[in-house]
Amino acid sequence: MTQVRGGENWREKLTDEQYDVCWNKGTEPPFSGIYHDSKEKGLYRCVCCGNPLFSSKTKFDSGTGWPSFWQPVSDSSVKEEVDSSYGMVRTEVMCGKCGAHLGHIFDDGPKPTGMRYCINSLSLNLEREGGAGGND
Repeated sequence: MTQVRGGENWREKLTDEQYDVCWNKGTEPPFSGIYHDSKEKGLYRCVCCGNPLFSSKTKFDSGTGWPSFWQPVSDSSVKEEVDSSYGMVRTEVMCGKCGAHLGHIFDDGPKPTGMRYCINSLSLNLEREGGAGGND
């Protein structure tokens, strides 16, 4: 059965890997994503709906193997929900527009927020400053 959320047929729009991360709440292996060590400047958008999520200005190297940010572009860019899967209690981060799973948030990030938004590259599309997006 094809999953439809928000009137969209995500199976037709996404790769199998993107679909697994975004709609089955999967996780890409650490250090495997195209953005984990990217230094390119731009705006990270939801790969599903294009919602602006994170700026490269708030990206930092957490050493975890996933792209990490200390703040979303706005309070409404992302939404958070308790995730108690796998015997852990974490806070899941989802797209504030379409609800796609992005990753998790932790309180061990740098100043000024002290937060680490640990995000799967597969859930992101980088709109490079002055250029086209990646992960298309």
